[in-house]
Amino acid sequence: MSSKSSSAARETFSTRFGLLATMIGVAVGLGNVWRFPYMVGEFGGAPFVLFYVLAVLLIGVPALIAEWTLGRQTHRGPVGAFQTAGLPLGRYVGWLFFVGVTAATGYYSNVLGWVLYYAVAGVVGIIGINIDPSRILPPDQGYSLTSIILQSICTLLVLLGCVTVLRKGLRAGIEKASRIIVPTLLIGLLILIARSLTLPGASVGIQWYLGKFEPEALTGSVMLAAIGQAIFSLSLGGTFMVVYGSYLNRDDPLKKNAALTATGDVCAGLLAGLVIFPAVFAFGFEPASGPALLFSTLPAVFGQIPLGALFSTVFFLALFGAAYLSDVAALEVLVAGVTDNTSIHRSRAVWMTASIVFAFAIPPMINMRIFTPWDLTFGSGFQTMGALISVIAVAWSLDRSEVIKEITRDDLQLSDTVDQTADRSTNRSTVWLYYWLRFVIPGAILAVGLWWIFSDLLGIIGNV
Repeated sequence: MSSKSSSAARETFSTRFGLLATMIGVAVGLGNVWRFPYMVGEFGGAPFVLFYVLAVLLIGVPALIAEWTLGRQTHRGPVGAFQTAGLPLGRYVGWLFFVGVTAATGYYSNVLGWVLYYAVAGVVGIIGINIDPSRILPPDQGYSLTSIILQSICTLLVLLGCVTVLRKGLRAGIEKASRIIVPTLLIGLLILIARSLTLPGASVGIQWYLGKFEPEALTGSVMLAAIGQAIFSLSLGGTFMVVYGSYLNRDDPLKKNAALTATGDVCAGLLAGLVIFPAVFAFGFEPASGPALLFSTLPAVFGQIPLGALFSTVFFLALFGAAYLSDVAALEVLVAGVTDNTSIHRSRAVWMTASIVFAFAIPPMINMRIFTPWDLTFGSGFQTMGALISVIAVAWSLDRSEVIKEITRDDLQLSDTVDQTADRSTNRSTVWLYYWLRFVIPGAILAVGLWWIFSDLLGIIGNV
């Protein structure tokens, strides 16, 4: 296959705000507004939240720097990045992740279609037309023709929305959309928080969510689940952030931007929790209701609030905006994989990848017995493995001096002499970061992967 990728031709971000809005938009997605609250509910509230924040700081931020380094150093998406970095069988690893992202984007677009339908139900509910949004959800087993038709229509609409942005490229499409959607998401969450916190009994939910810390509740499963959520919520996995790292300018500061991206990501999750848990406790619902917290428990809560249809609409529109940017990023991984490694034009690659993703979206539409293992395999499993391999590629395959050069570029501002200064003690923190990436992060991610295999797949271990 031919390669058209080059550092000279590759598009880069136009503004610092656009860069941060895009990265935060990628990271937030369903991982923060959907997955974070139900993980908090399942793993006991405040102890999970505290360790999650620590995991983002100690594992998420360094791993994010590593993935950006891999992308910026190689100027490629995952298909070419691992090979260029010198990882053994790197090209095959890249194509494996390409297939994994394709399958994951299929079910992710499905869920985004559910959110869209819930938002539409809220809009028409405001004008007195009642629609049961749960009709779009796949049954636990068997199949529902109504569900499949609704999912197909909504998933197609989601993918067409992604195509519209992706065809315009990075600056005119992805970056522009992010600059609009991310601030709008923040405003929507603040409106919902104001309503949630004024409900009678909301203080009980706040106390459980952020104030009730019991050290004995911080079990091994809670800590490993928090690390897994940190990886998931930052969209790590050797795919999204590698591609977006390849679009970074040479003078974009990696460490500062990683810290700001992680801060925005964590704040989005914490704000989503402030929307959900005060309301859940105010009406006596169960916080540990799992993935159904968003699509079953929360609509019931909104149904008991004055102007509940309006607030439900605001919530699901905000969630849709956040998740939409992650879906755009997922498709961009696939588009970059095609355009970097073939002679296919970008516009054609966009339509081609969107069509393939829709085909992969069909099996998880049938029922939850297919959807759940699909999610575990192509979401949790591939993402954790991708994060591990990308860190290994940076810390063990790339030249040490080149890695430190990329990381310290924004600190030293001496791009022509970084190689001469990188091995000196003038930037010990970066050297420590390099060895942290080399030894500590792989161990932590490997622990998460093993926990996922033994708990979710094999069911051998529970809360320990």
